[in-house]
Amino acid sequence: MSAMDTGSTISSALALGDDPAEVAGRAAREVRGRLGGDADLVVMFASPVLCRDPGAILDAVHAELRPRRLVGCTGEAIIGTGREVEGDPALVVWAARLPGARITPVRTAAEADETGEATFPGWPFLPGVATGEGAQAPDADDAVILLADPFSFPVDRFLAAVADNVWRPPIVGGLASGGRAPGQHVLFLDRRWYDDGAVGVTVGGTDMVIAVSQGCAPIGPEMVVTDAEEGGLVYELAGRPAIAKLEEVIGGLEPPERKLALNGLLAGLVIDENRPEYVRGDFLVRGILGGDRETGALVVGERVRVGQTMRLHVRDADSADEDLRETLRGARAQLAGTPAGALVFTCNGRGTHMFPVPDHDASVLGEELGNAPAAGLFCNGEIGPVGGRTFAHGFTATMALFGATPQPDGTPAD
Repeated sequence: MSAMDTGSTISSALALGDDPAEVAGRAAREVRGRLGGDADLVVMFASPVLCRDPGAILDAVHAELRPRRLVGCTGEAIIGTGREVEGDPALVVWAARLPGARITPVRTAAEADETGEATFPGWPFLPGVATGEGAQAPDADDAVILLADPFSFPVDRFLAAVADNVWRPPIVGGLASGGRAPGQHVLFLDRRWYDDGAVGVTVGGTDMVIAVSQGCAPIGPEMVVTDAEEGGLVYELAGRPAIAKLEEVIGGLEPPERKLALNGLLAGLVIDENRPEYVRGDFLVRGILGGDRETGALVVGERVRVGQTMRLHVRDADSADEDLRETLRGARAQLAGTPAGALVFTCNGRGTHMFPVPDHDASVLGEELGNAPAAGLFCNGEIGPVGGRTFAHGFTATMALFGATPQPDGTPAD
């Protein structure tokens, strides 16, 4: 997205405690003290125990920040600037003043049509067409921040529907977490809250870059899929039976890589083949679900087409750390201004489940973005674009980075 605003101010605050109104009010007051005025956009995430009273949270935040738009959801772990709270109840408020930005609320839920196919009323499939009460029309160049309930919202079918339509915006976000049954997640949108479907905002006219770190390292050579069936069944790689080729590649690896491969192997699929060479971010990473010795086929957790390029990947704490840093540096270079703030949607399998120290992703964000105000949550699945198309992911960190546009004299905006 191009930088069209005259500068942005972003602030965030993380607060711990088990009283919804008190915690939300405390975080919002701290944010307002730094922001110096009303917010154009507020994003907030709260632990399940705090979401027992969604109205109290909304009232407290609106009273302090009077946001033009607000979006948020439940998270089993909450991320603030430089910190991840995995065990205690917490709430984070992230607020931005984005002069000139287009910010449009979106609310949708899955419904079945007469044929049983899922439809998504409320989603603006065409640019320039407003949907929903009080909504303005999104622009063709807008991006989307989307939060969804994992029990009621078929995110893969939704993203497939988006990919088949005229308006195919980049989408970043995640699936709410912390609930154990339908109805236990809360989604916030402006002054309302929901326990199903999806909510979001379209954002345009500001300096924003979306980044996806899949937490993997590529190993072995690139291989062309030479025989496959839709549904993820790969019969041949580079003209050889797929299992035989996989074993050949593993056998040729150096011992450290071979050890990682034997602990868990992933398939990286190139989505956009129109590049002279492929780097980490060009591969959509999916699990290898099994194989059939009789046919020599591999089963991959994604639709695979003949002619597609595949490369094996491995995942561990070191590769996840390296990939996150490399992804952030690439995204930061795309910002028109200096980093002003970030939203992060990280997998609930990361954190101390993956890394030997706490606060890993939040700390790396702080190091790479100069401690720009951040907020996020641990998700039941993350949403972000790879190769020009948006997918649902696992074990990733998907991020929206906001830049402070330079003033006419070349100095950063406040």
